[in-house]
Amino acid sequence: MTTMTTSVNIGKKPAPVTLSDVATVKVAELLAQEEGDALALRVAVKPGGCSGYSYEMFFDSEVMADDVVREFGTVKVVVDAASAELLTGSTLDYSDGLQGAGFHIVNPNATRTCGCGSSFS
Repeated sequence: MTTMTTSVNIGKKPAPVTLSDVATVKVAELLAQEEGDALALRVAVKPGGCSGYSYEMFFDSEVMADDVVREFGTVKVVVDAASAELLTGSTLDYSDGLQGAGFHIVNPNATRTCGCGSSFS
């Protein structure tokens, strides 16, 4: 997995999640298909799932005052303050293979994950 090292820090908090080069390209492609130039990828953690927490990713046009915002190329990533604590040091990657295509978060803070890959504790 290759991680893109050129990010722009907006704000003073450390980047909670880093996008790999492949994920950055895929998110940029998906954003280009959406209508709205002000959209960002919001990555969040919510209670639930079979291991305690689950990941949530969606395009969002709103940025709150306490959100952590980082840019990877043309992709803006937004993470709320509570999720940032649980995601710090994580990497978002994308793979497209015979087993299917999709995004995957590698989170060093996760002590346990489930088989679906989208739930952790």
